[in-house]
Amino acid sequence: MAMTLTAILRPNWVSFHVDFPPQSSSAIISRSLGLHQSCTSDAYQTTCRPFPTESDCAREGSFCAMWRTVGWLMSLATIMELATLVGIVVILSGGKARREAGWRVLAGLLAVVGLVLFSGMAVVAYLFDNHNRFAIPGWRLDTSWVLCTVSGTIVVLSAVGVAISAYVLPPEDGYELLPDQPGV
Repeated sequence: MAMTLTAILRPNWVSFHVDFPPQSSSAIISRSLGLHQSCTSDAYQTTCRPFPTESDCAREGSFCAMWRTVGWLMSLATIMELATLVGIVVILSGGKARREAGWRVLAGLLAVVGLVLFSGMAVVAYLFDNHNRFAIPGWRLDTSWVLCTVSGTIVVLSAVGVAISAYVLPPEDGYELLPDQPGV
């Protein structure tokens, strides 16, 4: 969840960096795009602005829709990761029956979170490979994209591990559930 939040908040999904000679200190040195802002750096300062703006969308309609979809997917993944953490607490604090049944549900929820994270990552990779905005050499997928990929991988591996443990590990021993008997 920390990696997902960092990926959302840092404006480093795709970046452009050029090393200019020191004489040209007024030239743009780097530009990075985040889900919600774009930052431009020169030799003296970094300035950030909201991204994509309406003017960006007027020129590149499909890009904006897809970029905003990634922001929505990442927000959804964060909410689902929070729900997963709550689920873990509920399962661990519950009784034997809740633990035995809960791990299967948790594995499914983790798999869906991984699917959402990989979907967002894939849309950015698709835009990077196919959109004219990134046709100039020097653009690269940056740290937020990598964080999203690593986060998705960890979530999917966790889902696989939880699913395997839910089906392979023996049930808890110690007591059995008593059937509900009215009047006893």
